[in-house]
Amino acid sequence: MNFASLVEAVPSDNRPIILPGAANWMQGRTLFGGASAALALVAARKAMPDLPPFRGAQVGFVAPVGENLAFSVSMVRQGRNVTQVRSDIACDGKLALTALMLFGDEREPNAVHPAGKADPWPGPPEEAEDVRRDGTPTGFFTDNLDIRRAQEETGKGVPIVRRWVRLREREGLDPVVQAVVLGDAMPPGSMRAMRRQGPFSSINWSFNVLDPQARTRDGWFLTEAASDHADHGYSSERLRLWNADGEQILAGMQAAAIFG
Repeated sequence: MNFASLVEAVPSDNRPIILPGAANWMQGRTLFGGASAALALVAARKAMPDLPPFRGAQVGFVAPVGENLAFSVSMVRQGRNVTQVRSDIACDGKLALTALMLFGDEREPNAVHPAGKADPWPGPPEEAEDVRRDGTPTGFFTDNLDIRRAQEETGKGVPIVRRWVRLREREGLDPVVQAVVLGDAMPPGSMRAMRRQGPFSSINWSFNVLDPQARTRDGWFLTEAASDHADHGYSSERLRLWNADGEQILAGMQAAAIFG
C-alpha cells in the first residue's frame, strides 16, 4: 500500500483508527521512524489546516507504533510568525510517539548563509547503481522505496551510510511529507562499526527543514546517516537529506540504540 493511503487514513480529530496497510511500512514491531514522524506531521496539519510552513521538529520515539492508533494534536504557542504544536501518537491506548513541531511564516532575511552542497558528490541518482539488483522483496518497509548506491565503501569501515532514495508510489503526496519519510529511512551509520550483527532502533530525532517546499527531481533524495560517537549501546547520529541537485533539504540529529 502506498504512503498516500496512510496519509488519507489520518483523522482530523482524536478518534482511534486502524491504520490500513501498516504492515507494509514496519521495521520489526513498529512503523519505521520516518513514517511515524510524517504521520504526526500530517495529523498536525489536518487538525490545524491554517498552520504556516513546516520548519522542524523534535521527535521522541517512545514505544512501537502499530496499526491501532489515535492522534492527539494541541497548540503549544502561536506567536506572530512562529507556531509550536505538539503532535502525539498513541498505540493500543499508550503513548508511542511525541513530537514538538515548529511552523513559521517566511520573513525578510537578515542573515543569509546557504547550506553547503552534498560533498563528496556521488553523481546524479539517474546514474547510480540499484542496491537491489534482482528486485527480490524483503518483507520490510524498504520494499516501498527505490534505493541506489551513493558511496563506494561497503562492509565495515567509516560509520557513514549514504543512499539515493525515493518512494516508489508518491503521486499526490506532499514533497515535505516525502522528505520526512525518507529522512529517517536508512540504518544508522554506526551499522558499519558494529562488531557483530544485531538490531538497532531510533530513540529520538531532531531536525530542521531548510527548504520548506522540499523541492527535488523525480522524487529523489540523497540521505546520509553518520555516527559521531558510538559506545555503551548507543550512537549519536547526524541525519542529512539533499535533493537530486545536491542542495540540502533537512539537517538533523538522532540517538539510536544499538543492540546485540
